[in-house]
Amino acid sequence: MSNTYQTEVAKRFTIYNSLFLDLPFDDIYRTGTLLPILSSECKKGFAEGKTPKEIINSFFEGMLASNSSKEKHNLLFQLVQYVERQVVLFDSIEDAAFEKINDVKGKGTMNALISRVESDKKKAELIEKLRTFSIRLTLTAHPTQFYPGNVLAIITDLESAIRKDDLGSIDALLRQLGKTAFINKEKPSPYEEAVSLCWFLEHVFYKSIPDIMARVLRKLDIPLHEWDNPDLLKVGFWPGGDRDGNPFVTHQITMDVADKLQETILRCLYRDVRKVRRRMTFKGVESLMLEAENGIYKTLYGGEKVLKSKEDLLKILLKAREIIIESHDGLFLDILDEFILKVNVFGFYFASMDMRQDSRKHAALWEEIIEVTKGKDALKKYQEGTEKEQIETILSFTELPNPKTLKDEFHQEMLESIASISYVQDNNGSEGLHRYIISNCQSELHILQVYQLNKLTLAPKGDLKLDIVPLFETIDDLAAAPEIMERLYSNPVYGGHLKSRGNKQSIMLGFSDGTKDGGYIRANWSILRAKEELTKASRKYEVSVVFFDGRGGPPARGGGNMHNFYASLGDQVENEEIQVTIQGQTISANYGKPVSCTYNLEQLLSAGLENHLYPTEENRLTDDQRALIDEMADISYQAYKEFKSHPQFVSYLEKVTPLKFFGKTNIGSRPLKRSKGEAMKFEDLRAIPFVGSWAQMKQNIPGFYGVGKAITEMEKRGKKDQVTKLYQDSLFFRSLMGNSMQSLAKSYYPATAYLKNDKEYGEFWELMHSEYQQSFKKILEISGMHELLEDNAVSSQSIAIREKIVLPLITIQQYAIQEMLETGKENTVLQKLILRTMFGIINAARNAA
Repeated sequence: MSNTYQTEVAKRFTIYNSLFLDLPFDDIYRTGTLLPILSSECKKGFAEGKTPKEIINSFFEGMLASNSSKEKHNLLFQLVQYVERQVVLFDSIEDAAFEKINDVKGKGTMNALISRVESDKKKAELIEKLRTFSIRLTLTAHPTQFYPGNVLAIITDLESAIRKDDLGSIDALLRQLGKTAFINKEKPSPYEEAVSLCWFLEHVFYKSIPDIMARVLRKLDIPLHEWDNPDLLKVGFWPGGDRDGNPFVTHQITMDVADKLQETILRCLYRDVRKVRRRMTFKGVESLMLEAENGIYKTLYGGEKVLKSKEDLLKILLKAREIIIESHDGLFLDILDEFILKVNVFGFYFASMDMRQDSRKHAALWEEIIEVTKGKDALKKYQEGTEKEQIETILSFTELPNPKTLKDEFHQEMLESIASISYVQDNNGSEGLHRYIISNCQSELHILQVYQLNKLTLAPKGDLKLDIVPLFETIDDLAAAPEIMERLYSNPVYGGHLKSRGNKQSIMLGFSDGTKDGGYIRANWSILRAKEELTKASRKYEVSVVFFDGRGGPPARGGGNMHNFYASLGDQVENEEIQVTIQGQTISANYGKPVSCTYNLEQLLSAGLENHLYPTEENRLTDDQRALIDEMADISYQAYKEFKSHPQFVSYLEKVTPLKFFGKTNIGSRPLKRSKGEAMKFEDLRAIPFVGSWAQMKQNIPGFYGVGKAITEMEKRGKKDQVTKLYQDSLFFRSLMGNSMQSLAKSYYPATAYLKNDKEYGEFWELMHSEYQQSFKKILEISGMHELLEDNAVSSQSIAIREKIVLPLITIQQYAIQEMLETGKENTVLQKLILRTMFGIINAARNAA
């Protein structure tokens, strides 16, 4: 694959990149001529130990000695814009070569797995597992993708032109790119975020999911129309329902997004039913297909709900199917069956929305409810009571007050939001919105507060058709989670609710905030142990537990190689479903095209199935291995805690890194932090800007800090050989270290080496750099590699080229930061430079925030 990558990607980029120079725009020609000179200055300058300021000033002196300061800075902005477009070109070239640089028919694909189970006589076991298994990818409202919609459209067309080697179209699209703005002038609304993700649902997931399922079912000789597990592959959806720290998501937004999702799926089905009807021209069938087509059309455009649910449509289609078999020799039955499968999979909702809110908001709402309905004395008694007494108080309520009687408008809106769930379920079906997620969940009380709010609002006299999903995020919360859930399972009220939901409990675990709180090894190890203990507790109470992983794009937030991660979990973790959040560039990079979406979905699906069908010693951690990882996790956690408690930690994030600029990038509707206060508090910081800031600085602290310290300490204790053997024998530990290698490979400490001489932050930088060097060295030692990602040549080459492309942006950003630190003054031009460089740096990394 390495030679293929060079031919299909690296050399093509060199060729097509030269087309930029021929564009008939003066600024672009001039910039394109000067950029290679700056790139060379950057590489040479950092190798010689120069600061970003010295590199940029040297460039100015050589190229623009007589120009004014304003002209020099204008050129820097033009260089930034040029590099942004180089990144787009590289993305398009890499996407166009996807099938050639990835083994789309090899390990991890469903074809490979089915061939294996057939030769091993495990076909029946695979089919049995497929009937209950499920993959759920949830597209989140956390955009870390800086491309506006018009640029994404150009990228799509550019990829297509590159696949065909259509130089004329490539040239024209590069011209368009040169004239198209890359920046959103205003923040998108939550509804606009939803609309942008609907594009991926309509143009990618609608094609990929039925394609995978149809191929798998046919290969296993299972009739498509009889398949009874439409949830095998499905999509979740957070925009419009995720209220955690986002005051712009209202009950009206929730209803509007639900309507948009239904409109999008009905539009897809309408296009398809017309194609199907063109083949169904025979007696008894044509009229039924016309009924189906008209029913979808009127439901979509006519303002009347002719078809109230997917069952109404399926009734017509299955009747047509019977007639085709009985009277027309099964002619074109395969086409109809594929359409029936799509209706079964996507229903009239397309993607399942989730509602999410912070536990502290529910607690405050209940306090006002108690005060309004029972008075201040009752509130004081409630506040001073034990958790058991507080639970009894809440469960004693038989009705909630009218939202308008509450003084706090936010609390009014919370109750209205819960009420909007009925609207979504009535219009899109119960699958349209059937989960309520509790962020920052820390107790049984937090879960029952949400249960009771929803029960009294949505189903005071019947069963609540909603799953209550706790989200455990911090290291302490993960440790407490099994005990909390045991108490909850023992609660007769909640136990009755679970029974009505098929004794199935979903639990969300936060990789992003877990890493932010506890560091890389401790977070991942704590999550695995929490899953094992929660599995044990759930099995004890005969509850089927489903784990929903809150993962981000980069390895530091749970990203990286997910196939290996899910293949490594072992039989002590419940394995009925894999649920995971997908966000930002991870959506566009891994699931942005049908071919990449199909490949990555199959990788996830086969990982979960392999874990069940082929349990190996590599996937089971022995007691000795567990003790070893536990020891390393403790060492790394202590190192990370000491790092976090450094007096310069928060100050560095706030005053040196581009953290404060994330709120000005206009890529998402959510505020930078959860609290409204001016002061920067670590606990209020969102994981995206936190991790993204380290990525901008090319320091990537959350993805490796403490790893080197842990391995070094184990060596001192005479256990390095055991750690090396652990790397060889355990897929879980190997995946962990492999993802950490990605973070190290995307780091570049020479760019910030000037900080070692800073009076305020010099010692702090040295601390980071020392751990970077230690982690780099020690991971290579235990892995037996000579360079990072030696076992993944494609990823290694991709990262190297991307880092080379954005080196000028990194230098320009650090030049601006260095200038402001040294002068101690705010500078509007330099601030704007920092902001503008962020876009290209993030986009080039594809999973850096």
